[in-house]
Amino acid sequence: MNSAEKNDKLKRRQHRVRKRVFGTSARPRLNVYRSQGHIYAQIIDDTKGHTLAAASTLDADLRKSLKSCSTVAAAKAVGALLADRAKAAKVGAVVFDRGGRLYHGRVKALAEASREGGLQF
Repeated sequence: MNSAEKNDKLKRRQHRVRKRVFGTSARPRLNVYRSQGHIYAQIIDDTKGHTLAAASTLDADLRKSLKSCSTVAAAKAVGALLADRAKAAKVGAVVFDRGGRLYHGRVKALAEASREGGLQF
């Protein structure tokens, strides 16, 4: 399978997930994007189109403490940081958007760390 086919399948999974997942003011959407080298997460209110909180391995706070940005430990750190920023933005409950990726590895680690930090989904 070449990379164009892989990207096409990923786009189909993303659309399938996004048909069912929508963030409101009461329960915004926690979106996760995973690249080969980094992981990004943001909490989005889809009705207003605003990002309420965001965290990634590119944050200056995390880059100093992480040995590598593409590990499960880095994803856990991003999840914990996102949960702290969500508390500051007064967000308690979210819906989880895995972005077409499997709930496994770094995506799962980020989700579990944000749950431990106080987010409910």
